[in-house]
Amino acid sequence: MSETPHWLQLRGQVCAVTGAASGIGAAIARGLADAGARVALLDRDAEGCRRVAEALRAGGHTALAVACDLSDEAQTLNAARTVQAELGDCAALVNNAGVLRPGSLEQVSLADWNQVLAVNLTGYLLCARAFLSQLRATRGAVVHVASIAAHFPQSHSGAYSAGKSGVLLLSRQMAAEWGPQGVRSNVICPGMIRTALSAKFYEEPGFEAKRAAVTASRRVGEPQDIADVALFLASPRAAYVNGAEIAVDGGMSSMLMDMVPRPGFNQ
Repeated sequence: MSETPHWLQLRGQVCAVTGAASGIGAAIARGLADAGARVALLDRDAEGCRRVAEALRAGGHTALAVACDLSDEAQTLNAARTVQAELGDCAALVNNAGVLRPGSLEQVSLADWNQVLAVNLTGYLLCARAFLSQLRATRGAVVHVASIAAHFPQSHSGAYSAGKSGVLLLSRQMAAEWGPQGVRSNVICPGMIRTALSAKFYEEPGFEAKRAAVTASRRVGEPQDIADVALFLASPRAAYVNGAEIAVDGGMSSMLMDMVPRPGFNQ
């Protein structure tokens, strides 16, 4: 990604990204670093987080790896203190960490249900609260990575859709409560993104073509597609964007009627 610090105005700003050890989180961390930000990478995968941070430092960037279970309040508070002590006050927090535990609503275990909500929803609140005083000081931003599954139920995925749907209202409530204090909160809803969670699916012949066919853009998205939008929302360029939700799904959410068979109109 080309460096664009002058337009995004992120040079020297401290930005924290959760779930930064791989996939979308790692892409966002790289994008922020390329834009000149000082990046803190938070993830319970300490080794993966360290590798990404080392690669960023090797490229001349400032990057700090912090091992943290985002569902643990004490760990999030400690992570926020570490970031402040090592890099300074955080100007942007990207809540991206997430887990998936498959299972139908009838059969999913309560432990799996609670774990998904603890990370994918409660963890977003805990992390945002841990960094809130810093975000107030910098008049900063929170960017939450949810999913199109927040609007369209992803069956047999336990609490995944319920948790992602909760993120949408959590973000709007943060905007309403913290906006007057100078802190913005917005959501990205990715769809059809190639990540480690879906990597094995693409090994099946014809699978990628089938997925691409249900998007208006006729392609599967990449983590960088999400990172590009996250950078904008995290930056001062989005200063008047608050409480918003942006679908980054290649137009998949606009394709419902096109999926309904209509002889002579579609195939």
